[in-house]
Order: sequence, then C-alpha cells, then structure tokens
Amino acid sequence: MFINLKISRRMLSFGGIFFLLIAGIVAGRWVVASNTPVPKPIDQIKTDQKLMALTINVDWGEEFIPAILDELENNKAQVTFFVTGRWAKKNPDLLKEIYNRGHQIENHGYSHPHPDQLSVGSNQEEIKKTESIIEGIIGKKTHLYAPPYGEKGASGLRAAHDLDYKTILWTLDTVDWRPDSTPEIIANRIINPAIRFGIKPNKSGAIVLMHPKANTVKALPVILEQLAKQGYIFQTLDELITCDQSGDTTS
Repeated sequence: MFINLKISRRMLSFGGIFFLLIAGIVAGRWVVASNTPVPKPIDQIKTDQKLMALTINVDWGEEFIPAILDELENNKAQVTFFVTGRWAKKNPDLLKEIYNRGHQIENHGYSHPHPDQLSVGSNQEEIKKTESIIEGIIGKKTHLYAPPYGEKGASGLRAAHDLDYKTILWTLDTVDWRPDSTPEIIANRIINPAIRFGIKPNKSGAIVLMHPKANTVKALPVILEQLAKQGYIFQTLDELITCDQSGDTTS
C-alpha cells in the first residue's frame, strides 16, 4: 500500500507539471492570437472602373422593402442587404424574396447593439446567432459584417476577424434615417457627394449606406438613373471586392 501510494503521488506530481506546461503553451498561443493585428474595415474598393455597391442595413422598415426591390429590378441593380438576426427571424419570407431576386444577404449582428460596448465574445455571439438564422432561411452562410452604428472599436473588429468575417463600413452615407433627409437631399449625397476635409469623394469603388425608409424609396430611382447615365454599374459587395486593385498586381 505504501509503495503504491508513493508511486501515485509521484505520478500526480508529474501530471501536475505536464498540465502546467500545456496550460502555459495554450495561454501563450491565446495571448499571441489576441494581440495579432486585425485588418481595417473595408469602406471603399480601389478600382478605376465605374462600379459601386449599394448596401442596405435592415433592422426595421420591412414595409418599404418590396418597393425597394422593384426599383432595383427596374434598374437592373444588384445590392447587398445587411440584416439583423432578429429581423430575419421575424421576416423569413421577405428575406427569401430578397435573396431570390439576386441580392446578397449579409450580417448586421443580432439585436443591433453598440459593438464598442460589448466584449469580443458577446460580439461573436451576435454574429454567430445571426449567421445561423440566415443560413437556416436561405441556406447560405454570411461572411461580411456591418457593425451597427458603424462602430469600429477593437472588440467588434476582433470578433469579426476571428470568425473569418470582413468588416464593412461605407464611403458615402445617405443619412436617410434623419427626419430632415428629403428624397432630393438623399439622392444628392450620392450623385454629387460633398467635399470633405478638402477631398471630393471618389465614386468609383464606393460603398453606399442606405436604410429602408419612405424617402429612400423615392430617392432610389433618381440615384440609380442618374448614376447609370454617368456610366456606373451597381454590384453586390462580393462582386465589387473582386475588383480590388490595392494589392500587388505585378506578379
């Protein structure tokens, strides 16, 4: 009994040392992973082609989406809808219609919180829950993430990056959610964007932010028709991102 007990204590001691070594390795890897830099959000694609991506963030406004879809179809424009998980859950048939009309469906988090006020884990839960709901409805996983409120703090960016998502912001904002944004003002913000910080925004490769609002429905045909006259083509984000010329194209 004494010998067996002595061996057991020795084995326990070795086991404890082994456990601490493994824990140290795992912890070291976790620290390295958590400190690795994450890519900046994508707010424009570098291209010399007259291409643009309209994005529509959806957490409400479903009553305006059928009219938006009709305008997009009339002008042969494909866009990207970023929807929240709670909205998708309440509107599965409308989500299917958006997808079946050839538009891209992507991730806007589940409950539209402020990502900067959440931990990495909580942000990941928002993204994963929405991913699961959308995949269950249209049979396709999301891989792009538009953070609510356009927040781009470390926790949200880290959460998206570690889930293999690209974070998407915008080049041009319609600011269509404001009560004083008339259809004319909304359209002009995209057709003839104002100079900011002494720079005129480049519409080629631009990502445009919109929402399902009554005045957006009225402004949309003007935006589509006027920019089409200027030679612009409207693509989904996946299509636009493939035109990115920011990398090394000499090899």
